[in-house]
Amino acid sequence: MASRLILSVLMAGVLALPGCARPAAAPTPAGAVQENPWGRNYFPNVVLQDQDGRELRFYDDVIAGKVVSINFVYTNCTDICPLDTAQLLRVQGILGDRVGRDVHMYSISLNPERDTPEQLRRFMRTYNVGPGWTFLTGNAEDVQLLQRRLGLRAVDENNLRQHDTSFIVGNEATGQWIKRSAFESPQLLADLLGRQLLNFSPDAAPGRQSYSAAGEVTDRSRGYYLYRTRCQSCHTYGEGDRLGPDLADITKSRPHAWLSRWIREPDRMLAEGDPTATALMARYRNLAMPNLGLRESEVQEVIDYLRRRDEEAAR
Repeated sequence: MASRLILSVLMAGVLALPGCARPAAAPTPAGAVQENPWGRNYFPNVVLQDQDGRELRFYDDVIAGKVVSINFVYTNCTDICPLDTAQLLRVQGILGDRVGRDVHMYSISLNPERDTPEQLRRFMRTYNVGPGWTFLTGNAEDVQLLQRRLGLRAVDENNLRQHDTSFIVGNEATGQWIKRSAFESPQLLADLLGRQLLNFSPDAAPGRQSYSAAGEVTDRSRGYYLYRTRCQSCHTYGEGDRLGPDLADITKSRPHAWLSRWIREPDRMLAEGDPTATALMARYRNLAMPNLGLRESEVQEVIDYLRRRDEEAAR
């Protein structure tokens, strides 16, 4: 499960890719620069297509000399892919116009037969993806090879729902490659991409505030944790709509039974044609609420957290 994935081992700036031995290297002569073992000789230079139909070679055009984030999605996913995309959308918003200049973001389709460049463009419009974030498709075998070389479990074409939901951030020039979870804080991911992987360049984070300005997390409930890691990328509380509706007063405006089921199995409710669910999807650019695989007890914890906030706001 993505939430249990940990930071991959990072030693001397080199990621220990799962299942792959570090390439053997000859002794480096005095004064010579050691070649990056995770460079051209490791990553395949397979040809991919972007959302505009342009051909890009993975090593030469996508990662060479760049700080990048790479994740694998399919555009009709109803599980974790929407959360991945929403999280990375917030990362893009934090980094602003540095995306496409200092940092490059890539999403690669796991379902190239369906995800044509036209479909990728449609998906990007639905999420209002900005410049600097490129969506790619290609040969299924090539995509599986890229997953393996990036230390991810290759997808089973017959069971896309079981694909590895981790994503990779890295700096090809320095050989640093790190696996992260979709449930991580967008602020931390933006800091990793925009500052740490750029070797803490003085220009990496203009106007960066002290850690003391971050404040202390006072709500340590399980409900808040689930809200922050599963809901907050698409929703706000009292700050207006994001990708989905503002959740302020949601426990007052929706019956408990409906809300509980909607959080637990939105895909089934949409398939059944539930009128409220269908209306919400139409209102929010046909973005379907993802099924996050929460247990009934976890759903109740989320609702309890939202109810506490509604009660506090009403005082």
